[in-house]
Amino acid sequence: MNAAADRQEKPRPPLREHVANSVRRYLRDMDGCETQDLYNIALRELEIPLFAEVLNHCEGNQSRAATMLGIHRATLRKKLRDYGLG
Repeated sequence: MNAAADRQEKPRPPLREHVANSVRRYLRDMDGCETQDLYNIALRELEIPLFAEVLNHCEGNQSRAATMLGIHRATLRKKLRDYGLG
């Protein structure tokens, strides 16, 4: 069997399962400590690698990356600037 057929046979867990596992691990690692800004922390931790990987996939083309992400190019540029990514 070829590699493409192997990939089709193995269902991949949805992204939300990976996110849920990461959040559970983060909360466990907090070891009872409280946080006040988890939503913004999680959003930042998701957006930075998301933008970096999509930009890499689009070979740095911000217009293509913004289209792929479903956001306006100006929004992408602002977020990249805010995160120090470009």
